Amino acid sequence: MPTNFTVVPVKDARGAKRSPTEDNVLREEDEEATGDGVPKENSPFINNTDNDKANSNSYDGTNMALFEEEMDSHPMVSSLLNKLANYTNLTQGAHEHEEADEDEGAKKKTVKSPQMGTFMGVYLPCLQNILGVILFLRLTWIVGTAGILESLAIVGLCCSCTMLTAISMSAIATNGVVPAGGSYYMISRSLGPEFGGAVGLCFYLGTTFAGSMYILGTIEILLTYIVPKAAIFVADKKEDEVAALLNNMRVYGTCCLALMAVVVFVGVKYVNKLALVFLACVILSILAIYAGVIKSVFEPPDFPVCMLGNRTLHNQKFDKCLKTEVIDNLTVSTQLWRLFCDGPNLNATCNEYFTNNNVTEVQGIPGLTSRVISDNLWSAYASLGMTVEDHKLPSLPAPESAQDFNMPYVVNDITTFFTLLVGIYFPSVTGIMAGSNRSGDLRDAQKSIPIGTILAIATTSFIYVTCVVLFGACIEGVLLRDKFGDSVKGNLVIGTLSWPSPWVIVIGSFFSCCGAGLQSLTGAPRLLQAIARDGIVPFLQVFGHGKANGEPTWALLLTAGICEIGILIASLDSVAPILSMFFLMCYLFVNLACAVQTLLRTPNWRPRFKYYHWTLSFLGMSLCLAIMFISSWYYAIVAMAIAGCIYKYIEYRGAEKEWGDGIRGLSLNAARYALIRLEDAPPHTKNWRPQVLVLLNLDSDQSIKHPRLLSFTTQLKAGKGLTIVANVLEGTYLTKDTEARRAEQNIKVCMSTERTKGFCHVVVSSNLRDGVSHLIQSAGLGGMKHNTVLMAWPGTWKQSNDPQSWKNFIETIRETTATHHALLVAKNVDSFPTNQERLGEGTIDVWWVVHDGGMLMLLPFLLRQHKVWRKCKMRIFTVAQLDDNSIQMKKDLQMFLYHLRLDAEVEVVEMHDNDISAFTYEKTLVMEQRSQMLKQMQLSRTEREREAQLIHDRNTASHTAINDKADAAPERVHMTWTKDKLFTERRHRECNANVAVRDLFNMKPNQSNVRRMHTAVKLNEVVVNKSQGAHLVLLNMPGPPKNRGGDENYMEFLEVLLEGLNRVLLVRGGGREVITIYS
Repeated sequence: MPTNFTVVPVKDARGAKRSPTEDNVLREEDEEATGDGVPKENSPFINNTDNDKANSNSYDGTNMALFEEEMDSHPMVSSLLNKLANYTNLTQGAHEHEEADEDEGAKKKTVKSPQMGTFMGVYLPCLQNILGVILFLRLTWIVGTAGILESLAIVGLCCSCTMLTAISMSAIATNGVVPAGGSYYMISRSLGPEFGGAVGLCFYLGTTFAGSMYILGTIEILLTYIVPKAAIFVADKKEDEVAALLNNMRVYGTCCLALMAVVVFVGVKYVNKLALVFLACVILSILAIYAGVIKSVFEPPDFPVCMLGNRTLHNQKFDKCLKTEVIDNLTVSTQLWRLFCDGPNLNATCNEYFTNNNVTEVQGIPGLTSRVISDNLWSAYASLGMTVEDHKLPSLPAPESAQDFNMPYVVNDITTFFTLLVGIYFPSVTGIMAGSNRSGDLRDAQKSIPIGTILAIATTSFIYVTCVVLFGACIEGVLLRDKFGDSVKGNLVIGTLSWPSPWVIVIGSFFSCCGAGLQSLTGAPRLLQAIARDGIVPFLQVFGHGKANGEPTWALLLTAGICEIGILIASLDSVAPILSMFFLMCYLFVNLACAVQTLLRTPNWRPRFKYYHWTLSFLGMSLCLAIMFISSWYYAIVAMAIAGCIYKYIEYRGAEKEWGDGIRGLSLNAARYALIRLEDAPPHTKNWRPQVLVLLNLDSDQSIKHPRLLSFTTQLKAGKGLTIVANVLEGTYLTKDTEARRAEQNIKVCMSTERTKGFCHVVVSSNLRDGVSHLIQSAGLGGMKHNTVLMAWPGTWKQSNDPQSWKNFIETIRETTATHHALLVAKNVDSFPTNQERLGEGTIDVWWVVHDGGMLMLLPFLLRQHKVWRKCKMRIFTVAQLDDNSIQMKKDLQMFLYHLRLDAEVEVVEMHDNDISAFTYEKTLVMEQRSQMLKQMQLSRTEREREAQLIHDRNTASHTAINDKADAAPERVHMTWTKDKLFTERRHRECNANVAVRDLFNMKPNQSNVRRMHTAVKLNEVVVNKSQGAHLVLLNMPGPPKNRGGDENYMEFLEVLLEGLNRVLLVRGGGREVITIYS
């Protein structure tokens, strides 16, 4: 529905008129200050350029003063509409359609607006590309072989496919401006670069092989119907005729290809100018066919076909269809007699079939009023080498003889069947993209493309259907099945029907094929150049270059090379199914693009062409797929494999492009649906895998401190499940947004380097603790949330003056426990192997002290799936107490592992309640003394900070009093701390410090701490003894104390527990079973 715009002039509130003086005063006031009293900045926005400053007078008035700041970064509606009005279509591939050059300035040349309408711009080009070589050279043979009914089925099937594709294409083409580039542009922008590149290259290959087909058609017309004596290779025997014909096609086809390539290279403009001439040839040829049909009603042309029995004879080596003739009352043999007998004498030995059957002559074109249509309704498929026969005629069979092959019969050169004919015929309905490829030259592409394309398909479909019926109604069946017109002295079969002369069709079809070949050699290199310039296929970028005027020289050379492959095949019937596959692939994805966009209902999907529906697109897509496998299932598989390989290559190596394509929208819908399904219930134990939140630390330059943490994540995950790599920056987002973006970029680069597949999340928080807490609580979406937290061990916690580092670490442990998340802490993570390393024979040792849901056994299994850890063996150690049966424990554990389907060595380590050693007692005492000293140091630091705050407060108060003297009477500043109080506090603190030092040397360690230290020391001794040479040690992580006063002692216990070990992974389960013995 059209939308009306009304432009309303806005008057000044103080009146429409104002004196110049008043204007100057207002302008000066506006320059000095903005409406809110803040001095106006010259460049408050990043994207404010000198040009913006120069044009800033455009909104200096007061009418739009409220939007002044927005106008610095957003254009006014008037300027936006002005830019849209001056929009011109760009050459597809030269620039992205949203990224036109804005730097041309005064040097920008005036671009002529496109002037081509529907008829000249779309209808006629489509007509020229659709009608062509198959119509003139193969349609009569298809009708004779398949019969009228099956031929109508073939035509209806193929034309329905292209009509449905045209409807889908019209919807896509009218959904916004389509720059020149046609189908490739539409598919790539609708289905994304992967599909666009794959289908674009398939369309390119189809267009290139179409050039081969047209050139082969040109040479076939030249050597068979125009200059047969120009053949270089001549067969001495009949069995060599096919090979000689193919060799002639190869030689002449190569020469023709070279000539056409030179023409295209020298001047494309001449090719475009001759296009109308070639189109005129096609139209005149079709008119000549219809004229011949009308004439056949009154006066059928005389083209007799000589039959021996019911077999058709090759009528080029004899002039009369007689065995003998009477000359001067003498019966003499004819040339036909000599072909079947071993001499001219009447008593010569002749071929048995020749002797038993009579020679008759039938009219090749009996005319429209004859009843030949009833004979041509049904199919007459035949095998290779079988003679073309008319079963209405009487025939006495003869014993099969090898000599029959050498007789002058018209035989089938290939085995025919329905699906083969579909593949051969389909290229005759291709060419529907010709109008969309010229979208840059159209006056109104959104109106012309649908109307012109659909009318062209309707016209050509009518021509094909009527031709099928008329050929079957006018031409004898044996002549229809005579592919090369051998029975009518080598005339083109369709030419025998035309009026006024067969040469009209021969010359017209010759120039039509020439023109179509030139058009293919012109269009295919430009399509390849467009794909290369888009940069989605890296190895094709060299073909984006060309001559100074933009002509694709390198692409033309590659096109000629691929075209030569089709010419070396040399058979039109073999090349046609190949290009059918590639065109059908293209049409299939045009229908898919329209269906996807329609079903997704994306906000940008607003085509002006309204006569489409997703069911029609799916029907068109199904027809394309069906025709592919009907015509040639092995060619279809090869074409799909080529497209699939290109798709995966672009996905793996291609440039990342964001074109707002439908596949992204489809992925979003699928992800939304999957997330909603996932949120219904937690995953079953059988489906549980670690969904990891990786907490990274960054240095002051926003670089990653421990990149090996990402390497370990990659080895653990192998691209499966969810991985969120997160970091917390301290501060506020308004001041740290640049650092946050840089940190996110650095993390993504490192993830790419370490091949970590996942998401990056950088949070800015007022303090580190809150930021980590927010990540643990809220990272992920719906059912795709993490269940495991991975972090590095704070290795410098003892050397750090700030206790907040290890306090944050312990609080993170507490938080993961509260949220029921598993926790993995990697100690000495920088010594972990990279993704390129391959660990040799060694072990992954699991120390299973307490049951944590099976995490300790699942993690080694997952690690061993990666090639870094594949050669490592798994060992499980468990600890037996004094009253445990070690032998039974080992048996039970082995049985448990057997049911878990895990291969591992099992060992039970006995740890008896030995007496606490003096070393353990002393280590505990040192730990508590250190903790007490740190508390004293922290107290001293607090006092120093309080003194500094006192001095600062006094200075601030004195300055404030001096500044406020002129305005008001000075107020009395109340000081909490006096000088006497300060000295008293210092003496009291010194006394307390002396007492604390004496207490420090007299203190006794806490018995609970002694027991914990004893456990850590003894367990460490056992682990170091058994696993010091292991590649990785997995160990249960003890929980932090409930009383936060013992947090520092907890860090000491862990440090003692891990002492002397290289690579350690502390594991803390999430409170649920993660591994099961059941299937």
